Amino acid sequence: MDGFDLIIFDCDGVLVDSEIIAAEVESRLLTEAGYPIGVEEMGERFAGMTWHNILLTIEREASIPLSASLLDKSEKLLDERLAAEVQVIDGVKLMLSRIRKPYCICSNSSLHRLDMMLSKVGLKEVFAPHIYSAKDLGPDRVKPKPDIFLHGAKQFDADPANTLVIEDSVHGIAGARAAGMRVVGFTGASHTYPSHADRLTEAGAETVISRMSELPGVIAALAEWQEAI
Repeated sequence: MDGFDLIIFDCDGVLVDSEIIAAEVESRLLTEAGYPIGVEEMGERFAGMTWHNILLTIEREASIPLSASLLDKSEKLLDERLAAEVQVIDGVKLMLSRIRKPYCICSNSSLHRLDMMLSKVGLKEVFAPHIYSAKDLGPDRVKPKPDIFLHGAKQFDADPANTLVIEDSVHGIAGARAAGMRVVGFTGASHTYPSHADRLTEAGAETVISRMSELPGVIAALAEWQEAI
């Protein structure tokens, strides 16, 4: 065995610092709709979930009917802010230059949004054409379901058991683990919170990093450990 077959990256909160922007937009819309929630709580509870599933979860928990117009309103506001403000996570480009294995993106974001964000921060050409959206598979196949991770692995004929996923959310880690993949958690984006690393570990991450500069060494160490067992 020669290391991993494939490295899969989530996008939001792993490659681009977008989760904090989403949390700001969505917390404001929910508060205005009668469900007061702060930015940090948005990140802690809902990072990695689609806006549609966030609304369904809140409706079930709080018995608050949320207007369907919130779906379109959030998409418009968030796209505007991301186009103007989103930045690459510090250290991502250097880290990618040091990885010698195939890699791709598997995200819950739409391809339209992925294209916009990755183009803005100069990462689209690094990953294209291996940029995959769970929404293309169907609305009921997004993370925490494993479908998008299995889809990504299939494009490379990669063994899921020999695939490593980099994720910042509990929901994403749940999906990766359900796909039979190994996971490294990441807490270096702006939406991180005090218990973030602990929650990622509890969800199934083998280790958690807060700087992308650490990742190549971690990948090598995990691959070495796998070869030894």
